[in-house]
Amino acid sequence: MNKIDDKLNEFIAQLDYSVVSDMFAKISSGKKLRSKLIYKIAGDDEKSVRLCAVVELIHLASLLHDDVIDDASLRRGKASINALFGNKNAIMLGDTLYSKGFFELSKFDEKIASLISDAVCKLSLGELMDVELSKAFNSDENAYFRMIYYKTAVLIEAASGAAALLVGADENSHKEYGKNLGIAFQIIDDILDITSDEATLGKPAMSDFKEGKSTLPYILLFKAQNESQKERLKALFAKDLSVDELSWLKEQFNKYKIIEKSVQIAKDYADKALSAVSNAELKEVVNAMINRKF
Repeated sequence: MNKIDDKLNEFIAQLDYSVVSDMFAKISSGKKLRSKLIYKIAGDDEKSVRLCAVVELIHLASLLHDDVIDDASLRRGKASINALFGNKNAIMLGDTLYSKGFFELSKFDEKIASLISDAVCKLSLGELMDVELSKAFNSDENAYFRMIYYKTAVLIEAASGAAALLVGADENSHKEYGKNLGIAFQIIDDILDITSDEATLGKPAMSDFKEGKSTLPYILLFKAQNESQKERLKALFAKDLSVDELSWLKEQFNKYKIIEKSVQIAKDYADKALSAVSNAELKEVVNAMINRKF
């Protein structure tokens, strides 16, 4: 991934503004899932490195905006950009990364540029859907899946399809792979928010519900509960939870085997991703992602 980091730093240096460079240097580097997929599909050459860097700029921009929306103080275990430099700077840095990403994207083949730019539009809609769904407890499973497709899976889908286009591989099968991998990835993240600790997550455990996110486990729990339990669950939505309230939630998840049911749904999407491609390395990505500790 060093080549991608070098290209990202090159892009930022071209902006020739120390404020941007200073803030960018403080961004916590992630696992670069999208870039790893591009590499496994398109190989290691100048075009694939540039495509990776473009996708990473876009992804980082979306995270900067996401942290402002969520008023998050941590990102991957480190202080978020909005916590360090304020919301205004975080938003403007995100806009700068988006703009630079689109400028570099314009140098690619029209079909690749169209695929990625359409995904970014959907990504923005996914952010808006997330905000709208956070206004009240959401028990609509279809609304949740539409939101995570737009917010998370669509850029993974587009990155996979664009990488296939770079090397003349089948675009649609790779998009199908990326779409299902992305949905499974988000479900697993939502599960880990409940089952992992702060040290593992890099943020407080069970913070999604506090932030107003009715993720799949909470939706499945709501559907399994009786009326009085449903009312209690909704009353806990988007608030700081006491030790007793957290304990009650965990008991409910165990009682109705919600984590197991959520994991199975994630595995169903993972199986769809596995069946879409024959590339052994891409299959390894799915298996590694789905088998994370719960």
